[in-house]
Amino acid sequence: MRFVLASQSPARLATLRSAGIQPEVIVSGVDESGVTAADPAGLAQTLARLKAEAVVDQLLDTPGPVIVVGCDSVLELDGVAYGKPWTADVAVERWRMMRGRSGVLHTGHQLIVIDNDAIVHAEGRGATTVVHFADLSDAEIDAYVATGEPLVVAGSFTLDGLGGAFVTGIEGDPHNVVGISLPLLREMIIDAGHTWQELWTGPGQPGA
Repeated sequence: MRFVLASQSPARLATLRSAGIQPEVIVSGVDESGVTAADPAGLAQTLARLKAEAVVDQLLDTPGPVIVVGCDSVLELDGVAYGKPWTADVAVERWRMMRGRSGVLHTGHQLIVIDNDAIVHAEGRGATTVVHFADLSDAEIDAYVATGEPLVVAGSFTLDGLGGAFVTGIEGDPHNVVGISLPLLREMIIDAGHTWQELWTGPGQPGA
């Protein structure tokens, strides 16, 4: 069973590896800048679908079965979706807006199974987690942004890195905040006619 992650996110890869899964990583190359949707949850799901479909297009001439999973995350605050800030100025501005408040982290998941050069299953589902942020001082924000970590992550924060100290609580799946909901992915794998434990038998994993 080939399992392909259509994402270059180190956090998603580390989460899957910690769960006993060693995916192949194929970067989709999707340009996220021009993608729009009716709401933040829809944007996350649309981006996840586009990423998965772009990678599937690269794999249709390979032997199956292959499971491809694409994910994308955005933070919703006041009804607006926030992805990666990319620049320090934007990250500082966002943290000054976020501090002492709560946001909703949306992660879209798109699973596509290909076999015999054809798509045999496709499903998209989203997960949401409420994130409560600490009331950071300006000095803390400046110091955190200076590390570079928040520049390349959705919502300008991490739960599993330096930003973890600035999250006072969550409501929902913590894996979803990191970028991929393992409980949701397990349900999607089962819906596709496979079992979660099949993925444990990849190269270098227990039982291989």
